[in-house]
Amino acid sequence: MKKLAIIVPCYNEEAVIAASYNRTMSVLSSLPNPSEIIYINDGSNDKTRILLNEIALQDRRVKVIHFSRNFGHQPAVTAGINKCKADIAIIMDADMQDPPELIPDILELQRKEEANVVYCVRKSRGGESFFKRFSAKMFYRFMNSMSEVKFPVDTGDFRLVDRTIMDEFNRLRERGKYIRGLVSWVGFKQVPFYYVREARLAGETKYPLKKMLRFATNALLYFSKKPLRLAMGLGFVAVLVGIVLAVWFTLGKIYGFSNAETGWTSIIFTIIFFGGVQLLTVGVLGQYIGILFDEIKARPEYIIEETRNF
Repeated sequence: MKKLAIIVPCYNEEAVIAASYNRTMSVLSSLPNPSEIIYINDGSNDKTRILLNEIALQDRRVKVIHFSRNFGHQPAVTAGINKCKADIAIIMDADMQDPPELIPDILELQRKEEANVVYCVRKSRGGESFFKRFSAKMFYRFMNSMSEVKFPVDTGDFRLVDRTIMDEFNRLRERGKYIRGLVSWVGFKQVPFYYVREARLAGETKYPLKKMLRFATNALLYFSKKPLRLAMGLGFVAVLVGIVLAVWFTLGKIYGFSNAETGWTSIIFTIIFFGGVQLLTVGVLGQYIGILFDEIKARPEYIIEETRNF
């Protein structure tokens, strides 16, 4: 019988930890599989650490990883996968938007399809604003259009991965991981599981607009070289515009149909246009150079301060 692990990243989730443990363990207790829960405390500054330690003290099936500080959601999931020794793992959030009651159905689909990955596709998103739903929808479709690897749309990190996927994932060494993209990149057999995403049980979202934009930027730059090609294409267009303007003003001065000497509007337009193209191109290059800089430093993705029940 394959061993199952539930990987749960946590950041300031004191309001939902007890419910997360009770609901998840209730489901796991009904399964024939030997199972465990791996909680990753991502540097929480509320009572999450205390609550997790209390649960781990009472239940040896609960393993806890405490980070030395807040490193982010993706490093927390990465740590869970790195430390997981089970045959199958299901990644889910602590806020209960990903219902643990779906675990038996996900396992059944994986067994039936003999799949390496079961990625959960949101049919609807409860408790979220129109802007959040719309921006998420556009993000996944934009990423698909920009990336060399096609991703399933309307999915998060809620998914099942088997030992083969985890072993391949652990071989990947880049620091700025976009996990759902990397799992797609690895390949093997991957099948969808459709579900209704519930509203948060309590607390606030850990992905406000600022974090969403940073996450989207990292995902785009790590998985696509198209921004560089777009910048090059924009530079080419700028050169063509410059040539056309130069020819226009030169002929205009010769034949008298333009006001090249006193046409400050055209001069300002040209300066702004070419200056904007140059700044945009330098900015895109700077983002990629920044990624290279982070990778060359080779700092660890996370630092573990303490573990329980490992």
